[in-house]
Amino acid sequence: MTADRKRQAREKFLLGGIVVKAGLSKADRAFLLGGLIELARVIPGSAEHRRLRDIGEKAFKASSRDTLSPHIEENAGWR
Repeated sequence: MTADRKRQAREKFLLGGIVVKAGLSKADRAFLLGGLIELARVIPGSAEHRRLRDIGEKAFKASSRDTLSPHIEENAGWR
């Protein structure tokens, strides 16, 4: 495995961990992609960007993901 492929694999692993940390590992993939597309539209440095970043910083510091997204159902399904 080349160094570039190892870097890419590590990046994907870390991004997957963020999905799990957010409590979205059982969420529908289309829902996740739609949410990420909406997030990509948030202007960096805007009040909304800062608000969401603050939430993320607090979540990284939290010891448990259980309280982050309690409304995601266990069997939301993968498409």
